[in-house]
Amino acid sequence: MAIFVYQVLDFQISFLTLKYHPANLSPLAFTDTCQRCLAMRYNELMSFKIAVLGAGSVGFTRTMVRDILCVPEFQNITIALHDINEHNLSMVENLVKRDIESSKLGARVISCSDRKKALDGAKYIFSFVRVGGLEAFKHDIDIPLKYGIDQCVGDTLGPGGIMYAQRGIPVLLDFCQDIETYGEDDAIFLNYSNPMAMLTWACNEYSDVNTIGLCHGVTGGHSQIANVLDLLLRENGELAADAPKLGRDDVDIICAGINHQTWYTQVRYKGEDMTGMLLEGFEKHPEYSKSEKVRIDMLRRFGYYSTESNGHLSEYLPWYRKRAEEIKDWIDMSSWINGETGGYLRVCTEGRNWFEHDYPNWMKEDPFTFEPEKRGHEHGSYILEALETGRMYRGHFNMRNNGVIYNLPDDCVIEAPGYVDRNGISMPIVGNLPLGAAAVCSASVNVQRLGVEAAVHGDVELLKQAMLMDPLSGAVCNPKEIWQMADDMVLALAEWLPQFEEQVPSIKKRVETEPRVPVKEGYRGAARLETRSVEQISNDKEAKAAAAASDKAGMSN
Repeated sequence: MAIFVYQVLDFQISFLTLKYHPANLSPLAFTDTCQRCLAMRYNELMSFKIAVLGAGSVGFTRTMVRDILCVPEFQNITIALHDINEHNLSMVENLVKRDIESSKLGARVISCSDRKKALDGAKYIFSFVRVGGLEAFKHDIDIPLKYGIDQCVGDTLGPGGIMYAQRGIPVLLDFCQDIETYGEDDAIFLNYSNPMAMLTWACNEYSDVNTIGLCHGVTGGHSQIANVLDLLLRENGELAADAPKLGRDDVDIICAGINHQTWYTQVRYKGEDMTGMLLEGFEKHPEYSKSEKVRIDMLRRFGYYSTESNGHLSEYLPWYRKRAEEIKDWIDMSSWINGETGGYLRVCTEGRNWFEHDYPNWMKEDPFTFEPEKRGHEHGSYILEALETGRMYRGHFNMRNNGVIYNLPDDCVIEAPGYVDRNGISMPIVGNLPLGAAAVCSASVNVQRLGVEAAVHGDVELLKQAMLMDPLSGAVCNPKEIWQMADDMVLALAEWLPQFEEQVPSIKKRVETEPRVPVKEGYRGAARLETRSVEQISNDKEAKAAAAASDKAGMSN
């Protein structure tokens, strides 16, 4: 067996197998492997506790655990998994323990139906919860459709996103109270749950827990921009035909705004500003020109590309889904995320049903392993690594503004570049967003503020005002329709809305006795597809991939 010796950080590292020879690894993977060997050789294993709330999101939880344990110093930590769905909790526990045991790591995994036990002594807490699950999510989509409001995702803004916040905020504030009581001093709460901005805002405003919102939207758009620049630079001869394809590492960005409405305000390649070339590139791209029509139109009219998918972005704005007959002009049905009516609800439902069917096969497949090249790109593991080891990480984080973006309110939650090391998370000043981009964000921030206050104080009037101010709802409905729709949604979702309990009887009486505004009973929207059965999914490779990828939506609490 060959032995390869390299000098790294003044230490000699011996690679006793060809598997870890640098010729077989990317530069990043080689560096990570060196760090792994150093940690193992010098016994730098750390010991702390992580708690995952909403761990019943089986695939997402398992992947996040893998990412964390790919950090060499973290292979002796304790991970507590909590979910109120004991069936899902058992499944994820079995998978994660099998992964760890097969790799002979020292990490300890415990599952807890008792949240306080899971949080006891935790230093980092992750939230993956979806309060009300898919049962509640169905109301978020179907009730607004009766009023002509056609949502693709419905988890960030719009009537669906606003009601999702009403369910989620009380639960996350309960989490924060328990974190303050049972977690380590200065524990950090890493929130992956939507609606990201409203939930993170409430936690930072109404608790003393340091809460950070995490989303991968910036990463996806960054990849698209790299692809577009690759196309343009090859076309004009600046990139040789045989040159490697451009990736995110080749393109420098500054991206800032609010979650799901973050703007790539600067794009550079080899130091040259390429921001002004993006419109031409997206219009020429054979895929994006068809799948990203709303994003391209916003780029055309506002001058900057936005992070979120076509379907997501279309429902945050008043222009693209206001007339049923025009919706198909702006969407693409090749993937749900490009604008399908209720598309996320459909793939989440299919994903849940498929997972129940396919879980036995997961247990038969090879366990996860923890090589550096297996690590994903979600922010969570990299933040923990930077805080604990001092290896700096740059990402985009959702945090209280506090003057980072000058022309958005200080107390709102922004998404902007940040740097992490042992000193914590530092957010450099962005300054002013372009005026048009700031105006689009400000409209959403006003809705978010009303939604947060409605959820915290159980104020139905503020809830209705949030829906009235929502760009899409206001474009489609008049005030009477919005007031009635809000009443309908509170009644349908009452079991998950304890803060409105005292107001439910009067709402019910109003709905039963007062004249009703006509609605479109049974209306399915402009572009809705049927939910596929397990049998149909099993015969469709793309459907199986989409179902597996939707696992995060299965999270419960």
